[in-house]
Amino acid sequence: MRNPHQNLNGFLDIKIHNPSAPFPSDDSLLQEGLSSQQLRVYTADLSDFTNLQVSLDQIKKHEDHIDLLFNNAGVSFGELSYSKQGREMHFEVNSVVPYVILMEMKELLEKGSLKTVINTSSNALLYLKQFDYHTLASPTVFKKLVGPYAASKLALSLWTQEIATAIQKDGIMIRSVCPGANKTTITKNAGMPRLMIPIRNLFFSHPSQGASRLYEAALGSSQQSTGVFLNKGKATPLKFSSQGSELLSTIELIYKQEFAAIS
Repeated sequence: MRNPHQNLNGFLDIKIHNPSAPFPSDDSLLQEGLSSQQLRVYTADLSDFTNLQVSLDQIKKHEDHIDLLFNNAGVSFGELSYSKQGREMHFEVNSVVPYVILMEMKELLEKGSLKTVINTSSNALLYLKQFDYHTLASPTVFKKLVGPYAASKLALSLWTQEIATAIQKDGIMIRSVCPGANKTTITKNAGMPRLMIPIRNLFFSHPSQGASRLYEAALGSSQQSTGVFLNKGKATPLKFSSQGSELLSTIELIYKQEFAAIS
Protein backbone atom coordinates (compact mmCIF):
# COMPACT_ATOMS: atom_id res chain seq x y z
CA MET A 1 0.00 0.00 0.00
CA ARG A 2 1.06 3.55 -0.64
CA ASN A 3 2.58 5.40 2.30
CA PRO A 4 0.06 8.23 2.87
CA HIS A 5 2.88 10.61 3.81
CA GLN A 6 5.06 9.81 0.84
CA ASN A 7 5.45 12.60 -1.71
CA LEU A 8 3.74 11.88 -5.03
CA ASN A 9 6.47 12.27 -7.65
CA GLY A 10 7.82 15.24 -5.74
CA PHE A 11 4.49 17.06 -5.52
CA LEU A 12 4.13 19.65 -2.80
CA ASP A 13 1.74 18.85 0.05
CA ILE A 14 -0.44 21.78 1.16
CA LYS A 15 -2.71 21.28 4.16
CA ILE A 16 -5.45 23.44 5.63
CA HIS A 17 -5.03 22.49 9.26
CA ASN A 18 -6.87 22.96 12.54
CA PRO A 19 -4.44 24.87 14.80
CA SER A 20 -5.86 23.15 17.91
CA ALA A 21 -4.61 19.77 16.61
CA PRO A 22 -0.84 20.04 16.06
CA PHE A 23 1.04 17.58 13.88
CA PRO A 24 2.55 14.70 15.89
CA SER A 25 6.13 15.50 16.86
CA ASP A 26 7.17 11.84 16.53
CA ASP A 27 6.17 11.60 12.85
CA SER A 28 9.54 12.04 11.17
CA LEU A 29 8.15 12.27 7.62
CA LEU A 30 5.75 15.05 8.56
CA GLN A 31 8.39 16.93 10.51
CA GLU A 32 10.87 16.55 7.65
CA GLY A 33 8.27 17.88 5.22
CA LEU A 34 7.60 20.88 7.43
CA SER A 35 11.33 21.63 7.73
CA SER A 36 11.95 21.36 3.98
CA GLN A 37 8.80 23.31 3.07
CA GLN A 38 7.60 20.40 0.94
CA LEU A 39 4.70 20.44 3.37
CA ARG A 40 3.19 23.88 3.80
CA VAL A 41 0.46 24.41 6.38
CA TYR A 42 -2.32 26.99 6.38
CA THR A 43 -4.44 27.09 9.55
CA ALA A 44 -8.17 27.77 9.51
CA ASP A 45 -11.35 27.39 11.52
CA LEU A 46 -13.47 25.65 8.90
CA SER A 47 -16.70 26.55 10.68
CA ASP A 48 -16.00 30.29 10.39
CA PHE A 49 -16.30 31.67 6.85
CA THR A 50 -14.32 34.83 7.62
CA ASN A 51 -11.42 32.86 9.09
CA LEU A 52 -11.54 30.30 6.28
CA GLN A 53 -11.45 32.99 3.62
CA VAL A 54 -8.24 34.43 5.06
CA SER A 55 -6.52 31.05 4.79
CA LEU A 56 -7.80 30.35 1.28
CA ASP A 57 -6.67 33.79 0.17
CA GLN A 58 -3.20 32.98 1.51
CA ILE A 59 -3.11 29.78 -0.52
CA LYS A 60 -4.15 31.64 -3.67
CA LYS A 61 -1.48 34.24 -2.96
CA HIS A 62 1.43 31.85 -2.35
CA GLU A 63 0.66 28.77 -4.50
CA ASP A 64 0.57 28.71 -8.29
CA HIS A 65 -1.26 25.41 -8.87
CA ILE A 66 -2.92 22.42 -7.21
CA ASP A 67 -2.60 18.92 -8.66
CA LEU A 68 -4.73 17.00 -6.15
CA LEU A 69 -7.27 18.42 -3.71
CA PHE A 70 -8.20 16.17 -0.78
CA ASN A 71 -11.18 17.52 1.15
CA ASN A 72 -10.47 15.35 4.18
CA ALA A 73 -11.41 17.55 7.14
CA GLY A 74 -14.60 16.58 8.95
CA VAL A 75 -16.43 16.65 12.27
CA SER A 76 -18.57 14.28 14.31
CA PHE A 77 -20.20 15.46 17.52
CA GLY A 78 -22.27 13.91 20.28
CA GLU A 79 -24.94 16.59 20.08
CA LEU A 80 -26.25 19.31 17.81
CA SER A 81 -24.01 22.35 17.51
CA TYR A 82 -23.97 25.29 15.14
CA SER A 83 -21.44 27.25 13.13
CA LYS A 84 -20.89 30.99 13.28
CA GLN A 85 -23.07 31.21 10.18
CA GLY A 86 -25.93 29.56 12.08
CA ARG A 87 -26.07 26.18 10.35
CA GLU A 88 -25.74 22.79 12.01
CA MET A 89 -22.04 22.00 12.29
CA HIS A 90 -21.99 18.62 10.52
CA PHE A 91 -23.67 20.11 7.46
CA GLU A 92 -21.48 23.21 7.53
CA VAL A 93 -18.08 21.52 7.83
CA ASN A 94 -18.74 18.17 6.15
CA SER A 95 -20.95 19.34 3.27
CA VAL A 96 -20.75 23.09 2.64
CA VAL A 97 -17.08 23.83 3.34
CA PRO A 98 -15.72 21.24 0.88
CA TYR A 99 -17.78 22.98 -1.83
CA VAL A 100 -16.43 26.37 -0.74
CA ILE A 101 -12.85 25.08 -0.87
CA LEU A 102 -13.41 23.56 -4.31
CA MET A 103 -14.82 26.78 -5.72
CA GLU A 104 -12.03 28.89 -4.23
CA MET A 105 -9.29 26.48 -5.38
CA LYS A 106 -10.81 25.74 -8.81
CA GLU A 107 -8.56 28.14 -10.70
CA LEU A 108 -5.43 26.59 -9.13
CA LEU A 109 -6.75 23.11 -9.93
CA GLU A 110 -7.17 24.07 -13.58
CA LYS A 111 -3.45 24.93 -13.62
CA GLY A 112 -2.43 21.59 -12.05
CA SER A 113 -1.49 18.34 -13.73
CA LEU A 114 -3.90 15.78 -12.24
CA LYS A 115 -6.82 18.17 -11.70
CA THR A 116 -8.50 15.79 -9.27
CA VAL A 117 -10.67 16.34 -6.19
CA ILE A 118 -11.23 13.64 -3.56
CA ASN A 119 -13.97 14.33 -1.02
CA THR A 120 -13.80 12.14 2.09
CA SER A 121 -17.26 10.68 2.67
CA SER A 122 -18.47 7.75 4.79
CA ASN A 123 -20.40 4.54 4.23
CA ALA A 124 -22.56 5.66 7.17
CA LEU A 125 -24.64 7.32 4.45
CA LEU A 126 -25.73 3.86 3.26
CA TYR A 127 -27.63 3.33 6.52
CA LEU A 128 -29.87 6.37 6.19
CA LYS A 129 -33.53 5.38 5.84
CA GLN A 130 -34.74 8.90 5.12
CA PHE A 131 -33.15 12.10 3.88
CA ASP A 132 -34.47 15.61 3.32
CA TYR A 133 -31.93 18.22 2.28
CA HIS A 134 -34.21 20.98 3.60
CA THR A 135 -33.50 19.86 7.19
CA LEU A 136 -29.70 19.70 6.99
CA ALA A 137 -29.05 23.21 8.28
CA SER A 138 -31.45 22.92 11.23
CA PRO A 139 -32.25 19.29 12.11
CA THR A 140 -34.77 18.62 14.85
CA VAL A 141 -33.68 15.05 15.62
CA PHE A 142 -30.20 13.88 16.60
CA LYS A 143 -28.68 10.41 16.41
CA LYS A 144 -25.01 9.64 16.73
CA LEU A 145 -23.27 8.49 13.55
CA VAL A 146 -26.45 7.78 11.54
CA GLY A 147 -28.05 11.19 12.16
CA PRO A 148 -26.65 14.56 11.06
CA TYR A 149 -23.18 13.08 10.49
CA ALA A 150 -24.38 10.47 7.99
CA ALA A 151 -26.75 12.99 6.39
CA SER A 152 -23.91 15.48 5.93
CA LYS A 153 -21.75 12.83 4.26
CA LEU A 154 -24.60 11.87 1.95
CA ALA A 155 -25.03 15.54 1.08
CA LEU A 156 -21.32 15.71 0.28
CA SER A 157 -21.49 12.68 -2.01
CA LEU A 158 -24.69 13.89 -3.66
CA TRP A 159 -23.32 17.28 -4.63
CA THR A 160 -20.07 15.61 -5.72
CA GLN A 161 -22.10 13.42 -8.07
CA GLU A 162 -24.18 16.37 -9.26
CA ILE A 163 -21.33 18.77 -10.01
CA ALA A 164 -19.09 16.26 -11.77
CA THR A 165 -20.25 16.85 -15.35
CA ALA A 166 -19.95 20.63 -15.10
CA ILE A 167 -16.41 20.73 -13.75
CA GLN A 168 -15.25 17.95 -16.06
CA LYS A 169 -15.66 20.51 -18.85
CA ASP A 170 -12.78 22.36 -17.15
CA GLY A 171 -10.73 19.16 -16.99
CA ILE A 172 -11.42 18.49 -13.29
CA MET A 173 -12.34 15.02 -12.02
CA ILE A 174 -14.08 14.60 -8.68
CA ARG A 175 -14.95 11.58 -6.53
CA SER A 176 -16.23 10.98 -3.00
CA VAL A 177 -14.65 8.14 -1.05
CA CYS A 178 -15.28 6.18 2.14
CA PRO A 179 -11.86 5.56 3.74
CA GLY A 180 -13.26 2.70 5.81
CA ALA A 181 -13.41 2.23 9.58
CA ASN A 182 -10.23 3.71 11.05
CA LYS A 183 -8.92 4.60 14.49
CA THR A 184 -9.10 8.37 14.14
CA THR A 185 -10.10 11.19 16.46
CA ILE A 186 -13.60 11.15 14.98
CA THR A 187 -14.15 7.47 15.77
CA LYS A 188 -13.22 7.83 19.43
CA ASN A 189 -14.98 11.06 20.34
CA ALA A 190 -18.47 11.78 21.64
CA GLY A 191 -19.96 11.37 18.17
CA MET A 192 -19.51 7.58 18.27
CA PRO A 193 -22.30 5.48 19.81
CA ARG A 194 -21.04 4.00 23.08
CA LEU A 195 -21.63 0.43 21.90
CA MET A 196 -19.34 1.05 18.93
CA ILE A 197 -16.27 1.97 21.01
CA PRO A 198 -15.20 -1.64 21.84
CA ILE A 199 -15.68 -2.58 18.17
CA ARG A 200 -13.59 0.40 17.17
CA ASN A 201 -10.77 -0.56 19.52
CA LEU A 202 -10.71 -4.18 18.35
CA PHE A 203 -11.42 -4.05 14.65
CA PHE A 204 -10.92 -0.57 13.17
CA SER A 205 -7.78 -0.04 11.08
CA HIS A 206 -4.80 2.26 11.52
CA PRO A 207 -5.42 5.66 9.90
CA SER A 208 -2.81 4.87 7.25
CA GLN A 209 -5.26 2.29 5.85
CA GLY A 210 -7.85 4.99 5.26
CA ALA A 211 -5.26 7.36 3.83
CA SER A 212 -4.18 4.67 1.39
CA ARG A 213 -7.77 4.28 0.20
CA LEU A 214 -7.97 8.00 -0.48
CA TYR A 215 -4.72 7.97 -2.45
CA GLU A 216 -5.86 4.88 -4.35
CA ALA A 217 -9.10 6.67 -5.21
CA ALA A 218 -7.08 9.55 -6.60
CA LEU A 219 -4.35 7.66 -8.44
CA GLY A 220 -5.61 4.11 -8.93
CA SER A 221 -8.06 2.34 -11.21
CA SER A 222 -10.83 4.93 -10.75
CA GLN A 223 -8.88 7.82 -12.27
CA GLN A 224 -11.17 8.03 -15.30
CA SER A 225 -14.36 7.98 -13.20
CA THR A 226 -15.97 11.19 -12.04
CA GLY A 227 -18.87 11.89 -9.70
CA VAL A 228 -18.81 8.39 -8.22
CA PHE A 229 -18.99 7.39 -4.56
CA LEU A 230 -16.30 4.79 -3.87
CA ASN A 231 -16.90 2.34 -1.02
CA LYS A 232 -14.30 -0.41 -0.54
CA GLY A 233 -12.82 0.68 -3.84
CA LYS A 234 -16.01 0.18 -5.84
CA ALA A 235 -18.46 2.68 -7.29
CA THR A 236 -21.58 2.49 -5.13
CA PRO A 237 -25.02 3.92 -5.99
CA LEU A 238 -26.33 6.70 -3.79
CA LYS A 239 -29.82 6.73 -2.35
CA PHE A 240 -31.91 9.92 -2.58
CA SER A 241 -30.10 11.00 -5.77
CA SER A 242 -33.27 12.79 -6.90
CA GLN A 243 -32.47 15.51 -4.33
CA GLY A 244 -28.95 16.08 -5.66
CA SER A 245 -29.72 18.95 -8.03
CA GLU A 246 -31.66 21.04 -5.52
CA LEU A 247 -29.13 20.28 -2.79
CA LEU A 248 -26.28 21.50 -5.00
CA SER A 249 -28.24 24.67 -5.79
CA THR A 250 -28.76 25.27 -2.07
CA ILE A 251 -25.05 24.92 -1.28
CA GLU A 252 -24.10 27.02 -4.30
CA LEU A 253 -26.41 29.78 -3.04
CA ILE A 254 -24.80 29.65 0.42
CA TYR A 255 -21.40 30.02 -1.22
CA LYS A 256 -22.41 32.96 -3.41
CA GLN A 257 -24.46 34.86 -0.85
CA GLU A 258 -22.38 34.27 2.27
CA PHE A 259 -18.81 33.33 1.39
CA ALA A 260 -18.07 34.98 -1.95
CA ALA A 261 -19.80 38.13 -0.69
CA ILE A 262 -17.27 38.59 2.14
CA SER A 263 -15.15 41.60 1.26
